[in-house]
Amino acid sequence: MIQKRIAQWAFMALAVPVAAAGARKLSNTIEARRGPSGVSRLLTKGADLIRPQKAKRRRFF
Repeated sequence: MIQKRIAQWAFMALAVPVAAAGARKLSNTIEARRGPSGVSRLLTKGADLIRPQKAKRRRFF
């Protein structure tokens, strides 16, 4: 039972970043060929939702 959970966690730990990177690359390819479109914006928003590219920086002062 625990092995199944570990396998699920490991799969998700790898699949989510790969899916976000794939969506972002596909969006960039579509925009390079045909210009900005609704599909490319949707792919970029989806990739940002899954894994934001900009990390929020904490300020201590």
